[in-house]
Amino acid sequence: MASYSNDLFERAARGEETARPPVWLMRQAGRTDPAYNALREREDKPLEDLFRDAPLSAEISLLPKRLGIDAIIFFQDILTSLAPMGCPFVFRPGPVTETPIRSAAQIDKLALFDVADELPFVGETLRLIRDELSGEMPVLGFAGAPLTLATFMIEGKSFGDSAEVTLKFLETDPKAMHALLEKLTLMTIDYLKYQIESGAFAVQLFESIAHLITPKIYQDFALPYHRRIFDALKGLAPTIIFARGWGNVRDLDASGADILSIHSDLSIADARAQIGESRVIQGNLSNRLLCDGSFEEIETAARAAVASGGRRGHIFNLDHGLLRETPYENIQFLMKVLREI
Repeated sequence: MASYSNDLFERAARGEETARPPVWLMRQAGRTDPAYNALREREDKPLEDLFRDAPLSAEISLLPKRLGIDAIIFFQDILTSLAPMGCPFVFRPGPVTETPIRSAAQIDKLALFDVADELPFVGETLRLIRDELSGEMPVLGFAGAPLTLATFMIEGKSFGDSAEVTLKFLETDPKAMHALLEKLTLMTIDYLKYQIESGAFAVQLFESIAHLITPKIYQDFALPYHRRIFDALKGLAPTIIFARGWGNVRDLDASGADILSIHSDLSIADARAQIGESRVIQGNLSNRLLCDGSFEEIETAARAAVASGGRRGHIFNLDHGLLRETPYENIQFLMKVLREI
């Protein structure tokens, strides 16, 4: 029996056939939306304060509903959970911390914490969204993967296309890196469980550093911690693994996640040929194409992704988050195409 009046995401997550794939977009609530930018001007708050304001965070989370999406991901940042550990980030405008992690002694001092006590606004935001939706569609939660969080902590800022300090730390003191990843893994398990308890129907793990690391680093410092997290969440909620730009779908499959979010370089059909026809896949329109492409190019690529997914166990999304410069009319056009299928 369906849990939601719009049950497309729920059914696709179970691997079922749907008339069209459900759609949500990474970073769908945020800087590409004129309504969000107007709200930011109205409130005039630092981003970290906006995240901690549950009513405002819920309001922002729900803005994409008018686009016709099929799931709401709550408005938050992957770095939110680091402040109670002892490594707070502020946004000026990108994330920065005054306490970057550069030594084993600093890692020893990082504290695990009670998520409900330290991050109550996260649970409240999820509950407010669920109340407002009133069973219309699911709410999604998320967290940063341990290696990605560790990279932010060691770099001390957004790492973009370079994480030299982290890669050097990993090479020179792998024992300390594993100690940091262990703490982050335990914290992330508790954090995602709290989100599920607060109403998240499904949760996604973001490995946003994946495009900067080698296969060996992925195998040694990323994949084992993905497995730990997804093993701990087994049976609690559908889980999604996202690894930015990662082309090895077998690594994603080995994580134990229920749903694999794949890059635009790999078709859904080709991914399933490697890991099994019944695998639930999320993706996989290029976020760069959505930003820079013509309406014709966007429609052609979107229809190709839908055809490759076979309208079975397919959740439509991008291969990474919406780019800041993406024209809002491109997003509106994409949604019109997908809802007409």
